[in-house]
Amino acid sequence: MGLAALSVACTPGDDNKEITKNDALYRDVTETHLPYQDLAGLSMDAGVTDIDDDGDWDIIIANEFRANILLLNNGKGQFAWESNRLPRTERDSEDVGIADFDQDGDLDIIIVSEDDLVNELYLQQPDSTFLDASDRIPVAGRSNAVLLADINGDGLPDILIGNNGQNALLINQGDAQFIDESSGRLPLLEDITQDIEFGDVDGDGDPDLIVGNEDENRLLMNDGTGHFVDQSTERLPYRVEAEETREADFGDVDGDGDLDLLFANVQAFVDDAFRQNRLLLNDGNGYFTDVTAKQLPADEDRSFDGDFFDLDGDGDLDIITSNSNGPSYQEPSAYRIFLNDGTGVFAEAPTHFLPAGIAGSGFDVEQADFNGDGLPDLYLASRGTIDQLVFRQKE
Repeated sequence: MGLAALSVACTPGDDNKEITKNDALYRDVTETHLPYQDLAGLSMDAGVTDIDDDGDWDIIIANEFRANILLLNNGKGQFAWESNRLPRTERDSEDVGIADFDQDGDLDIIIVSEDDLVNELYLQQPDSTFLDASDRIPVAGRSNAVLLADINGDGLPDILIGNNGQNALLINQGDAQFIDESSGRLPLLEDITQDIEFGDVDGDGDPDLIVGNEDENRLLMNDGTGHFVDQSTERLPYRVEAEETREADFGDVDGDGDLDLLFANVQAFVDDAFRQNRLLLNDGNGYFTDVTAKQLPADEDRSFDGDFFDLDGDGDLDIITSNSNGPSYQEPSAYRIFLNDGTGVFAEAPTHFLPAGIAGSGFDVEQADFNGDGLPDLYLASRGTIDQLVFRQKE
Protein backbone atom coordinates (compact mmCIF):
# COMPACT_ATOMS: atom_id res chain seq x y z
CA MET A 1 0.00 0.00 0.00
CA GLY A 2 1.72 3.17 -0.82
CA LEU A 3 4.24 3.94 -3.51
CA ALA A 4 7.41 5.90 -3.99
CA ALA A 5 6.77 8.47 -6.68
CA LEU A 6 5.80 12.10 -6.27
CA SER A 7 4.74 15.41 -7.85
CA VAL A 8 3.65 18.99 -7.53
CA ALA A 9 1.29 21.12 -9.53
CA CYS A 10 0.30 24.63 -8.73
CA THR A 11 -2.60 26.71 -9.95
CA PRO A 12 -2.74 27.39 -13.69
CA GLY A 13 -0.02 29.78 -14.74
CA ASP A 14 2.47 29.11 -11.95
CA ASP A 15 3.40 25.46 -12.41
CA ASN A 16 7.05 26.53 -12.68
CA LYS A 17 6.98 28.71 -9.57
CA GLU A 18 10.20 28.47 -7.59
CA ILE A 19 10.12 28.71 -3.84
CA THR A 20 12.15 31.17 -1.80
CA LYS A 21 13.84 30.60 1.54
CA ASN A 22 10.74 31.52 3.52
CA ASP A 23 8.23 29.55 1.45
CA ALA A 24 6.96 26.15 2.50
CA LEU A 25 8.60 23.31 0.61
CA TYR A 26 5.13 21.89 -0.09
CA ARG A 27 2.10 23.73 -1.48
CA ASP A 28 -1.44 23.02 -0.29
CA VAL A 29 -3.66 22.22 -3.31
CA THR A 30 -6.50 20.56 -1.43
CA GLU A 31 -9.24 22.95 -2.51
CA THR A 32 -8.25 23.04 -6.18
CA HIS A 33 -7.22 19.40 -6.73
CA LEU A 34 -9.42 17.25 -4.46
CA PRO A 35 -13.19 16.80 -4.11
CA TYR A 36 -12.42 17.77 -0.55
CA GLN A 37 -16.03 18.07 0.61
CA ASP A 38 -16.33 14.30 0.03
CA LEU A 39 -13.18 13.61 2.04
CA ALA A 40 -14.35 14.80 5.46
CA GLY A 41 -15.18 11.32 6.67
CA LEU A 42 -13.16 8.81 8.65
CA SER A 43 -10.17 8.04 6.42
CA MET A 44 -8.24 5.15 7.95
CA ASP A 45 -5.79 4.37 5.13
CA ALA A 46 -4.99 5.37 1.56
CA GLY A 47 -3.57 3.16 -1.17
CA VAL A 48 -1.80 4.70 -4.17
CA THR A 49 -1.75 2.89 -7.51
CA ASP A 50 -2.48 3.36 -11.20
CA ILE A 51 -5.84 1.63 -10.97
CA ASP A 52 -6.99 2.51 -14.52
CA ASP A 53 -3.62 1.93 -16.23
CA ASP A 54 -3.39 5.43 -17.72
CA GLY A 55 0.08 6.27 -16.43
CA ASP A 56 -0.74 8.38 -13.37
CA TRP A 57 -1.29 7.68 -9.69
CA ASP A 58 -4.81 7.20 -8.33
CA ILE A 59 -5.91 6.88 -4.70
CA ILE A 60 -8.13 4.40 -2.86
CA ILE A 61 -9.34 5.42 0.59
CA ALA A 62 -10.57 3.05 3.30
CA ASN A 63 -13.32 4.76 5.29
CA GLU A 64 -14.64 3.72 8.67
CA PHE A 65 -18.35 2.93 8.36
CA ARG A 66 -18.65 5.04 5.23
CA ALA A 67 -18.38 4.13 1.57
CA ASN A 68 -14.78 3.61 0.47
CA ILE A 69 -13.57 6.13 -2.10
CA LEU A 70 -11.77 5.73 -5.44
CA LEU A 71 -10.13 8.95 -6.61
CA LEU A 72 -9.05 9.02 -10.26
CA ASN A 73 -6.23 11.33 -11.34
CA ASN A 74 -6.58 13.38 -14.54
CA GLY A 75 -2.80 13.23 -15.04
CA LYS A 76 -2.21 16.68 -13.55
CA GLY A 77 -2.85 15.76 -9.94
CA GLN A 78 -6.51 16.73 -9.97
CA PHE A 79 -8.81 14.04 -8.59
CA ALA A 80 -12.45 13.08 -9.08
CA TRP A 81 -14.43 10.61 -6.98
CA GLU A 82 -15.59 7.76 -9.21
CA SER A 83 -18.52 6.83 -6.96
CA ASN A 84 -20.01 4.31 -9.43
CA ARG A 85 -16.93 2.08 -9.61
CA LEU A 86 -16.60 0.61 -6.11
CA PRO A 87 -19.55 -0.95 -4.27
CA ARG A 88 -20.86 1.55 -1.74
CA THR A 89 -20.96 -0.93 1.12
CA GLU A 90 -20.27 0.74 4.47
CA ARG A 91 -18.02 -1.37 6.68
CA ASP A 92 -15.43 -0.74 9.36
CA SER A 93 -12.74 -0.47 6.68
CA GLU A 94 -9.17 -0.17 7.99
CA ASP A 95 -6.37 -0.97 5.54
CA VAL A 96 -5.95 -1.21 1.74
CA GLY A 97 -4.07 -3.68 -0.45
CA ILE A 98 -3.92 -3.63 -4.27
CA ALA A 99 -2.86 -6.42 -6.68
CA ASP A 100 -4.03 -8.44 -9.67
CA PHE A 101 -5.45 -11.33 -7.68
CA ASP A 102 -7.27 -13.06 -10.55
CA GLN A 103 -4.46 -12.60 -13.11
CA ASP A 104 -6.70 -10.95 -15.71
CA GLY A 105 -4.37 -8.01 -16.33
CA ASP A 106 -6.03 -5.36 -14.14
CA LEU A 107 -5.75 -4.41 -10.49
CA ASP A 108 -8.06 -5.61 -7.75
CA ILE A 109 -8.55 -4.33 -4.19
CA ILE A 110 -8.70 -5.85 -0.73
CA ILE A 111 -9.77 -3.75 2.24
CA VAL A 112 -9.70 -5.38 5.66
CA SER A 113 -12.35 -4.47 8.22
CA GLU A 114 -12.41 -4.53 11.98
CA ASP A 115 -15.59 -4.38 14.02
CA ASP A 116 -18.03 -5.84 11.49
CA LEU A 117 -15.71 -8.81 10.83
CA VAL A 118 -16.04 -8.79 7.02
CA ASN A 119 -12.95 -8.30 4.87
CA GLU A 120 -13.71 -6.78 1.47
CA LEU A 121 -12.41 -8.17 -1.84
CA TYR A 122 -13.23 -6.21 -5.00
CA LEU A 123 -12.31 -7.65 -8.42
CA GLN A 124 -12.02 -5.21 -11.31
CA GLN A 125 -14.26 -6.04 -14.27
CA PRO A 126 -13.76 -5.31 -18.01
CA ASP A 127 -15.99 -2.22 -17.68
CA SER A 128 -13.69 -0.86 -14.90
CA THR A 129 -16.27 -1.39 -12.15
CA PHE A 130 -15.50 -3.67 -9.21
CA LEU A 131 -17.32 -6.86 -8.28
CA ASP A 132 -17.77 -7.59 -4.58
CA ALA A 133 -16.11 -10.99 -4.12
CA SER A 134 -15.69 -10.77 -0.36
CA ASP A 135 -17.07 -14.29 0.05
CA ARG A 136 -13.80 -15.60 -1.43
CA ILE A 137 -11.86 -14.57 1.69
CA PRO A 138 -11.99 -17.75 3.82
CA VAL A 139 -11.26 -16.09 7.18
CA ALA A 140 -13.03 -13.49 9.29
CA GLY A 141 -11.92 -11.53 12.31
CA ARG A 142 -11.23 -8.12 13.74
CA SER A 143 -8.69 -7.08 11.10
CA ASN A 144 -6.58 -3.91 11.04
CA ALA A 145 -3.74 -4.70 8.63
CA VAL A 146 -3.25 -6.25 5.22
CA LEU A 147 -0.03 -7.03 3.35
CA LEU A 148 0.34 -8.52 -0.13
CA ALA A 149 3.29 -10.57 -1.34
CA ASP A 150 4.19 -13.77 -3.16
CA ILE A 151 4.69 -15.96 -0.10
CA ASN A 152 5.20 -19.36 -1.75
CA GLY A 153 7.18 -18.29 -4.83
CA ASP A 154 4.60 -19.13 -7.48
CA GLY A 155 4.38 -15.60 -8.84
CA LEU A 156 0.90 -14.91 -7.43
CA PRO A 157 -0.02 -12.25 -4.84
CA ASP A 158 -0.91 -13.85 -1.50
CA ILE A 159 -2.55 -12.09 1.45
CA LEU A 160 -1.45 -11.57 5.05
CA ILE A 161 -4.10 -10.20 7.41
CA GLY A 162 -3.33 -8.76 10.85
CA ASN A 163 -6.05 -9.57 13.38
CA ASN A 164 -7.11 -9.23 16.95
CA GLY A 165 -6.14 -12.84 17.59
CA GLN A 166 -4.33 -15.20 15.22
CA ASN A 167 -3.08 -13.51 12.07
CA ALA A 168 -3.99 -15.08 8.73
CA LEU A 169 -1.97 -16.08 5.67
CA LEU A 170 -3.97 -16.82 2.52
CA ILE A 171 -2.38 -18.50 -0.49
CA ASN A 172 -3.74 -17.45 -3.89
CA GLN A 173 -4.72 -20.26 -6.24
CA GLY A 174 -4.38 -18.03 -9.31
CA ASP A 175 -8.01 -17.09 -9.83
CA ALA A 176 -8.57 -15.01 -6.70
CA GLN A 177 -9.53 -18.11 -4.75
CA PHE A 178 -7.57 -18.47 -1.53
CA ILE A 179 -6.56 -21.27 0.83
CA ASP A 180 -5.97 -20.52 4.50
CA GLU A 181 -2.44 -21.74 5.34
CA SER A 182 -2.09 -19.70 8.52
CA SER A 183 -1.47 -22.59 10.89
CA GLY A 184 1.24 -24.13 8.72
CA ARG A 185 3.14 -20.96 7.84
CA LEU A 186 2.72 -18.58 10.80
CA PRO A 187 3.48 -19.06 14.48
CA LEU A 188 0.34 -19.46 16.60
CA LEU A 189 0.12 -16.14 18.43
CA GLU A 190 -2.86 -14.34 19.93
CA ASP A 191 -1.84 -10.72 19.36
CA ILE A 192 -3.69 -7.51 18.60
CA THR A 193 -1.98 -6.61 15.33
CA GLN A 194 -2.16 -3.12 13.85
CA ASP A 195 0.43 -3.37 11.06
CA ILE A 196 2.49 -5.91 9.10
CA GLU A 197 5.46 -5.07 6.86
CA PHE A 198 7.94 -7.11 4.80
CA GLY A 199 11.71 -6.61 4.79
CA ASP A 200 14.77 -8.81 4.32
CA VAL A 201 16.37 -7.93 7.64
CA ASP A 202 19.10 -10.60 7.65
CA GLY A 203 20.19 -10.26 4.01
CA ASP A 204 19.45 -13.86 3.04
CA GLY A 205 17.28 -12.96 0.06
CA ASP A 206 13.84 -13.70 1.45
CA PRO A 207 11.38 -11.28 3.07
CA ASP A 208 10.90 -11.34 6.83
CA LEU A 209 7.95 -9.85 8.73
CA ILE A 210 7.70 -7.13 11.32
CA VAL A 211 4.37 -7.24 13.16
CA GLY A 212 3.28 -4.08 14.98
CA ASN A 213 1.05 -4.98 17.92
CA GLU A 214 -0.64 -3.55 20.93
CA ASP A 215 1.84 -4.30 23.73
CA GLU A 216 4.49 -6.51 22.08
CA ASN A 217 5.90 -6.21 18.55
CA ARG A 218 7.23 -9.27 16.80
CA LEU A 219 9.88 -10.10 14.22
CA LEU A 220 9.06 -13.23 12.23
CA MET A 221 11.92 -14.72 10.23
CA ASN A 222 11.34 -16.45 6.88
CA ASP A 223 12.97 -19.87 6.53
CA GLY A 224 13.25 -19.36 2.77
CA THR A 225 10.09 -21.25 1.88
CA GLY A 226 7.47 -18.80 3.15
CA HIS A 227 7.24 -20.31 6.63
CA PHE A 228 7.87 -17.93 9.53
CA VAL A 229 9.42 -18.36 12.97
CA ASP A 230 9.06 -15.90 15.86
CA GLN A 231 12.55 -14.63 16.78
CA SER A 232 11.41 -11.44 18.49
CA THR A 233 13.11 -12.15 21.80
CA GLU A 234 16.50 -12.72 20.19
CA ARG A 235 16.42 -9.91 17.64
CA LEU A 236 14.36 -7.01 19.03
CA PRO A 237 15.51 -4.99 22.05
CA TYR A 238 13.52 -5.75 25.17
CA ARG A 239 11.21 -3.11 26.64
CA VAL A 240 9.90 -2.96 30.19
CA GLU A 241 6.99 -0.69 29.27
CA ALA A 242 4.09 -1.75 27.13
CA GLU A 243 4.27 -0.48 23.54
CA GLU A 244 1.19 0.15 21.42
CA THR A 245 2.53 0.34 17.88
CA ARG A 246 0.12 1.49 15.21
CA GLU A 247 2.56 1.44 12.27
CA ALA A 248 5.99 -0.04 11.49
CA ASP A 249 8.28 0.84 8.60
CA PHE A 250 11.55 -0.50 7.20
CA GLY A 251 14.24 1.72 5.69
CA ASP A 252 18.02 2.09 5.52
CA VAL A 253 18.42 5.32 7.48
CA ASP A 254 22.18 5.22 8.04
CA GLY A 255 23.28 4.16 4.55
CA ASP A 256 24.92 0.90 5.57
CA GLY A 257 22.89 -1.28 3.23
CA ASP A 258 20.54 -2.98 5.69
CA LEU A 259 16.99 -2.29 6.82
CA ASP A 260 16.37 -0.33 9.99
CA LEU A 261 13.02 0.03 11.79
CA LEU A 262 10.62 2.74 12.86
CA PHE A 263 7.78 2.09 15.30
CA ALA A 264 5.01 4.72 15.33
CA ASN A 265 3.41 4.49 18.76
CA VAL A 266 0.12 5.60 20.25
CA GLN A 267 -1.62 5.36 23.60
CA ALA A 268 -5.17 4.61 22.56
CA PHE A 269 -6.21 1.36 24.23
CA VAL A 270 -3.27 0.46 26.49
CA ASP A 271 -3.31 2.98 29.34
CA ASP A 272 0.34 2.71 30.35
CA ALA A 273 1.74 2.34 26.81
CA PHE A 274 5.04 3.99 25.91
CA ARG A 275 4.10 6.84 23.50
CA GLN A 276 7.56 7.74 22.22
CA ASN A 277 8.17 6.65 18.61
CA ARG A 278 11.17 4.35 18.36
CA LEU A 279 14.10 4.02 15.95
CA LEU A 280 15.95 0.69 15.79
CA LEU A 281 19.19 0.12 13.86
CA ASN A 282 20.03 -3.19 12.18
CA ASP A 283 23.51 -4.69 12.67
CA GLY A 284 23.34 -6.17 9.16
CA ASN A 285 22.31 -9.63 10.35
CA GLY A 286 18.81 -8.77 11.50
CA TYR A 287 19.56 -7.92 15.13
CA PHE A 288 18.33 -4.51 16.26
CA THR A 289 19.52 -1.86 18.73
CA ASP A 290 17.29 0.90 20.08
CA VAL A 291 18.89 4.28 19.27
CA THR A 292 15.80 6.39 19.92
CA ALA A 293 17.25 8.43 22.76
CA LYS A 294 20.30 9.51 20.75
CA GLN A 295 18.98 9.74 17.21
CA LEU A 296 15.25 10.60 17.27
CA PRO A 297 13.73 13.70 18.95
CA ALA A 298 11.53 13.09 21.96
CA ASP A 299 7.77 13.15 21.41
CA GLU A 300 4.55 11.82 22.91
CA ASP A 301 2.38 12.58 19.93
CA ARG A 302 0.26 9.45 19.54
CA SER A 303 1.47 8.68 16.03
CA PHE A 304 -0.98 6.59 14.02
CA ASP A 305 1.42 6.43 11.07
CA GLY A 306 5.16 6.80 10.62
CA ASP A 307 6.91 6.56 7.25
CA PHE A 308 10.41 6.77 5.83
CA PHE A 309 10.45 9.07 2.77
CA ASP A 310 13.10 11.34 1.27
CA LEU A 311 11.15 14.51 1.98
CA ASP A 312 13.83 17.13 1.32
CA GLY A 313 15.40 15.56 -1.76
CA ASP A 314 18.89 15.05 -0.34
CA GLY A 315 19.06 11.30 -1.00
CA ASP A 316 18.46 9.93 2.49
CA LEU A 317 15.32 8.78 4.28
CA ASP A 318 13.47 11.24 6.49
CA ILE A 319 10.47 10.55 8.75
CA ILE A 320 6.93 11.88 8.65
CA THR A 321 4.45 11.00 11.40
CA SER A 322 0.64 11.33 11.41
CA ASN A 323 -0.58 12.31 14.85
CA SER A 324 -3.85 12.49 16.73
CA ASN A 325 -5.35 13.09 20.16
CA GLY A 326 -3.23 15.90 21.53
CA PRO A 327 0.44 16.16 20.54
CA SER A 328 2.84 17.35 23.22
CA TYR A 329 4.72 20.11 21.39
CA GLN A 330 3.90 23.80 21.63
CA GLU A 331 2.09 24.29 18.32
CA PRO A 332 0.14 21.09 17.61
CA SER A 333 0.18 19.71 14.10
CA ALA A 334 -1.36 16.60 12.63
CA TYR A 335 1.98 15.85 10.95
CA ARG A 336 5.59 16.13 12.09
CA ILE A 337 8.68 15.82 9.93
CA PHE A 338 12.12 14.73 11.11
CA LEU A 339 15.03 15.27 8.71
CA ASN A 340 17.92 12.82 8.44
CA ASP A 341 21.46 14.21 8.56
CA GLY A 342 22.61 11.33 6.37
CA THR A 343 23.83 9.15 9.22
CA GLY A 344 20.47 8.22 10.73
CA VAL A 345 20.34 11.10 13.22
CA PHE A 346 17.06 13.03 12.97
CA ALA A 347 16.07 16.61 13.81
CA GLU A 348 12.68 18.24 13.49
CA ALA A 349 12.15 20.10 10.21
CA PRO A 350 11.70 23.87 10.12
CA THR A 351 8.18 25.09 10.81
CA HIS A 352 7.73 26.29 7.19
CA PHE A 353 8.42 22.84 5.71
CA LEU A 354 4.70 22.08 5.34
CA PRO A 355 2.30 24.90 4.40
CA ALA A 356 0.26 26.70 7.02
CA GLY A 357 -3.19 25.25 7.56
CA ILE A 358 -2.15 21.60 7.43
CA ALA A 359 -4.03 20.30 10.43
CA GLY A 360 -6.49 17.66 11.55
CA SER A 361 -6.27 14.20 12.99
CA GLY A 362 -3.58 12.52 10.92
CA PHE A 363 -3.93 8.81 10.20
CA ASP A 364 -1.94 8.01 7.05
CA VAL A 365 0.56 9.58 4.62
CA GLU A 366 1.16 8.45 1.05
CA GLN A 367 3.86 9.80 -1.28
CA ALA A 368 3.69 9.84 -5.08
CA ASP A 369 4.32 12.12 -8.07
CA PHE A 370 0.65 12.92 -8.50
CA ASN A 371 1.05 15.73 -11.08
CA GLY A 372 3.89 14.19 -13.07
CA ASP A 373 6.57 16.83 -12.53
CA GLY A 374 9.11 14.44 -11.01
CA LEU A 375 8.81 15.83 -7.48
CA PRO A 376 7.42 13.97 -4.45
CA ASP A 377 3.94 15.01 -3.30
CA LEU A 378 1.99 13.91 -0.21
CA TYR A 379 -1.56 12.74 0.35
CA LEU A 380 -2.53 13.26 3.99
CA ALA A 381 -5.41 11.08 5.17
CA SER A 382 -7.23 12.34 8.25
CA ARG A 383 -9.75 10.68 10.53
CA GLY A 384 -12.69 13.00 11.12
CA THR A 385 -11.30 16.02 9.29
CA ILE A 386 -10.69 16.76 5.61
CA ASP A 387 -7.96 14.83 3.80
CA GLN A 388 -5.33 17.11 2.31
CA LEU A 389 -3.04 17.11 -0.73
CA VAL A 390 0.27 18.98 -0.88
CA PHE A 391 2.56 19.29 -3.89
CA ARG A 392 6.32 19.53 -3.63
CA GLN A 393 7.60 22.80 -5.07
CA LYS A 394 10.77 23.44 -7.04
CA GLU A 395 13.69 24.80 -5.03
